[in-house]
Amino acid sequence: MLLDPSLDTEGFIHCSYDSQVLLPANALFSGRDDLVLLAINPEKLKSDLVIEDSYNSGTAFPHVYGPIEVDAVYRVVDFPSNSDGQFSLPQDL
Repeated sequence: MLLDPSLDTEGFIHCSYDSQVLLPANALFSGRDDLVLLAINPEKLKSDLVIEDSYNSGTAFPHVYGPIEVDAVYRVVDFPSNSDGQFSLPQDL
């Protein structure tokens, strides 16, 4: 199972749709070169997947309320930041 500290601190694991990945990545992880993107099959989740507004941002993000089973992950994509510390979506996403 995959756990994230937010599961303990907030009660869920933050997720994003492809079109949303860059916003939290650049805001929270700028300059990191050790990140990966996990593509998750929601049908294989045993935990609840809830689509909801995150921090009253006006944008609905997917949140997983529990651990993510490893077999729910069907793809792992390296996600290093660019030379300026910001992120771009990988070409093969």
